[in-house]
Amino acid sequence: MTTTMTKTLTTAKRGDTSARYRVTVGDVLFRIANYALFLLFAIICAYPFYYLIINSVSANDVSALGDVRLWPVGFHLSNYTQVFQLPGLPMATVVSVGRTVIGTVLTVLASAFLGFMFTQTRMWGRKFWYRFLIITMYFSAGLIPVFIIMKTLGLTNNFWVYVLPFVVQPFNVILAKTYVESMPRELQEAAEVDGANILQVFFRVYLPNMTPILATIAIFSAVTQWNSFQDTLIYITDQSLYTLQYLLYMFINQASSLAQAAQNAGGNLGQIAGVATQQTPTSIRMTVSVLVVLPIIFIYPLFQRFFVKGIMLGAVKG
Repeated sequence: MTTTMTKTLTTAKRGDTSARYRVTVGDVLFRIANYALFLLFAIICAYPFYYLIINSVSANDVSALGDVRLWPVGFHLSNYTQVFQLPGLPMATVVSVGRTVIGTVLTVLASAFLGFMFTQTRMWGRKFWYRFLIITMYFSAGLIPVFIIMKTLGLTNNFWVYVLPFVVQPFNVILAKTYVESMPRELQEAAEVDGANILQVFFRVYLPNMTPILATIAIFSAVTQWNSFQDTLIYITDQSLYTLQYLLYMFINQASSLAQAAQNAGGNLGQIAGVATQQTPTSIRMTVSVLVVLPIIFIYPLFQRFFVKGIMLGAVKG
């Protein structure tokens, strides 16, 4: 009797579970609509980059007329070989890569350390310094006072003007502080019992366990550093310190003269190949834009898996 009742109850539970998770026609339609919507959104986001690429490898005369929309027409790669011959491009690439790498490393370390220190109750004036840092998110001295400060510090026409002003970012510090607060306090207590000082606790205990938030801050910092060009416009007159983004800004404004310069640098090659490979203002814009955008597109997916976890972990407490 007991066995029969048990089997009956088990069967009933299975029936309830089956009914509870039964897929209906509405569920299928919702999933199809959901996937279609996100696929459309992905295409809308990806198409501008695809448009740049197919125009940079298409026949330049066709691209200049705006007739390249879905696939390359008259495929060739001579645009890239000629654009690399433009003056200043190799050095600008070195400067952009240098500022991105150095600036990102320093920003990540500074944000992690300050976020950690602001969780230490024994830090002198902890609440004051934290609020002082937050205030800078809402108030700025303005362009002219900042320029005077940079000039007084000797940072104009100096590579470090790209790095030092971006080292401490309040938003990044808030992210790091929130993440540290979500970590078990017992980690620090155990390390201090073993004789570790504050720097050893940070570098040996907390920093290795902050990978998600460090990757998130690295994404923010790298994208900001790589895409920045206004600091070059304001603080730099030395052409050897121009960044790739600033050159892109100049190339877009001077595309016609650069197209003629690229044709002259190519010599007889452009005459032999014909108008399909002769540089035009459109081909200059498209090719240089691809060269500037592609590096950050390839790097971003490497950190993508840490992004959501780094933002969300520690966001909800309780």
